Amino acid sequence: MAKKGQKFQNYSLDIKADAIRLKEEGYSLQQVADKLNISSRETVKNWWRKYQKEGQAFYLDNRGRRKEYTDQERYIKKLELENAVLKKFQEILMKGGRN
Repeated sequence: MAKKGQKFQNYSLDIKADAIRLKEEGYSLQQVADKLNISSRETVKNWWRKYQKEGQAFYLDNRGRRKEYTDQERYIKKLELENAVLKKFQEILMKGGRN
């Protein structure tokens, strides 16, 4: 379990790909971790298990929101705001035409 204030190490996709390649070549978990300066063999073990389970999809980062959803939501909010402004403008024009 993470401790308060603990910083996590993030590894690039290149490092992860190299770790998987070395593991496929027969290196042990500890050898892969040492060779690539990875802090723990448990990290390599987790990557290896996930790779075996998911295959190439392992490399995709599935944390947080997906970009297309975020962009779509942002676009919808923008359109809703535009609609609200246009409705207000229309109300002002209608009131102005009556006076």
